[in-house]
Amino acid sequence: MFAVIVNCIAIIIGSLIGLALKRGVPKETADALMRGLGVCTILIGIQGAVVEKNILIMIVSVVIGIFWGETIDLDGKVNRLAEKVTKKFTKKDGGEDFANAFVTSCLIMNVGAMVIVGSLNAGLLGDFNMLYTKSLLDFISGIMLSAVMGAGVLGSAVFTLVFQGGIVIFAENLAPILSDEIISELNSVGSLIIIALGLNMAEITKFKVINYLPALIITPVIMLMMKLL
Repeated sequence: MFAVIVNCIAIIIGSLIGLALKRGVPKETADALMRGLGVCTILIGIQGAVVEKNILIMIVSVVIGIFWGETIDLDGKVNRLAEKVTKKFTKKDGGEDFANAFVTSCLIMNVGAMVIVGSLNAGLLGDFNMLYTKSLLDFISGIMLSAVMGAGVLGSAVFTLVFQGGIVIFAENLAPILSDEIISELNSVGSLIIIALGLNMAEITKFKVINYLPALIITPVIMLMMKLL
């Protein structure tokens, strides 16, 4: 949970800085920072993926996972839900209110593959690198969002603690049940997804990364089936 707390503190500090600045960071600077962090994210993903020992399992898991995600349009469903929730709270009579800032920042900081994979890595492997990277991203996002939308962005720190922390605790409780081999495969598949996410952040590709997440469910299923056979 330490990395989750760091993430929350980063959001709070970034939001306070944004409120102090009272105006947004230049778009060119924000874009450059995001691309740079994207390259760092790619490196983190590569470091996790290169240790893969059962490449065939990873390929099959990713293929089936993406097929599943694309079939049910997981990415589209998540984005439509996010848009629906945002619209619900953006019906305003003059100016943006606290609720709009809160909901928008919660969605931006907690919808995506980095949250899921990073939290799973933290809970299953004690690997906090991805959550620390996310903390830096959320720090920057907090500055930009609060400078434009106001104090409501601070509330997203509480949501992050509950949502992200819940995934970490779930993964920690699941870890004793899973074998070292399964955890290793989950890490490799998750790292591959992180590479795709980093490529998107660097504006090199436009992968629908959320559609890749079912691969994390397929991986342990395949491993368990192989043991039974």
